[in-house]
Amino acid sequence: MEPCWIERGSIMAKYGELAGKKVAKAMHEMKEGKLKSGSSGKKVKDPKQAIAIGLSEARRAGGKVPPPKSSTAKSKAKSKH
Repeated sequence: MEPCWIERGSIMAKYGELAGKKVAKAMHEMKEGKLKSGSSGKKVKDPKQAIAIGLSEARRAGGKVPPPKSSTAKSKAKSKH
């Protein structure tokens, strides 16, 4: 049974269907050893990197994906100026 403060269908998905498909494709390519990183062209071995590549492809394709998280070091450096 759902809590009374949650209405059915009110929770929105953070990622769209396209994002899920792109990430699944990137993970599949990584497992086969075919996924390569953009600039260097080296094989991707880390699942987190494969997910990041899939999400960035989904962003470029116009899928529903939140903006990438910026590093805290960059934001702290900008706020000092």
